[in-house]
Amino acid sequence: MDKSQRKWLFISVGFSLVVLVVILFFTINENTLMYLQKMNPWFLLLAFLTHVLTMCFWAWRVKKMAGSLGYCIGFFYSLNLVFANLLAAAVTPAQAGGEPVRVHELYKADVPLGDATAIVIMERVLDGIALAALAAFSMIVLTDQWKSLGTISEVMVFVTWIFVAGSIFLFFLAVRRPDVVKRVVNRCTLFLTKKWENKRVEALIARADKEIDNFQSTTVRFVHTAKSGLVWGMLFTLLYWVSEIVTASLILVGLGQPPLILESFVIQLILAILMMMPLTPGSSGIAEVGATSMYALFIPASIVGIFVVIWRIVLYYFNIALGLLSSLIIVRREANRQCNPPLSRP
Repeated sequence: MDKSQRKWLFISVGFSLVVLVVILFFTINENTLMYLQKMNPWFLLLAFLTHVLTMCFWAWRVKKMAGSLGYCIGFFYSLNLVFANLLAAAVTPAQAGGEPVRVHELYKADVPLGDATAIVIMERVLDGIALAALAAFSMIVLTDQWKSLGTISEVMVFVTWIFVAGSIFLFFLAVRRPDVVKRVVNRCTLFLTKKWENKRVEALIARADKEIDNFQSTTVRFVHTAKSGLVWGMLFTLLYWVSEIVTASLILVGLGQPPLILESFVIQLILAILMMMPLTPGSSGIAEVGATSMYALFIPASIVGIFVVIWRIVLYYFNIALGLLSSLIIVRREANRQCNPPLSRP
């Protein structure tokens, strides 16, 4: 991890800790100890294990989508790729830092850069579609739960559809009008490389154009000849989000509270959409405040702060720990490669 990444990690974690301390200060009272005595640690452990299962669903998605394009990637390599992505996602707004990490690791597994980019972008598209579908389902079936959240639910419905429409439009533009994407990329490249030599800039632009063409052809393959990748991708995407949402209910049960499965389903959908917006690094502060304000409508104030702390430990701080572990594995792998370089790269 370089100096810049460490700085943003400290900022993200520091901001999150400050917000959590403030939340605990305003929610802990004389009844908190009584609720903590009802705590069941086995359900809290199950929440951690469920979150690991969630990461496994993500790894299977990567493996299946890459496999549909003809690239054989092992499950544990895919899982380590997902873990490495978690650390970068924890320190960047909208968790956007994870995408370059996944592309890089796919490239290291001999997936061409354009194909790796297509896989990662298709993951984002599937996430958007899955969240929109789950939100639409919950709005139709769980009307009372949405209404119980007040005006915030109406705002999030609007935000959800803007997010999905924007994702689909950008995806469509990249596939149908690669010439437009090339012009934008070329202009950005020229702007960012004003001090570079002309030959170096031309080489970079040529490579970018080639990778855009590769991305378009790969995406077309997903739609036409690699449909199984999209089918498996959507299946594991739905399993990923359902598993992630259920984790909160397990924490509630572990704290001696009712699981609030339906209410938690709606709240976690809203939080997932909020955390995809580029507001703060790793969504620090946004997630904590959002979860506190919504869960406080359903569980006692004395325990809501403890719940939010454990929820963030499972879904945020645990992610950072997994990311650090994965980074060590990658550093060791690259060191071994330098000592024993491959004879050739296909």
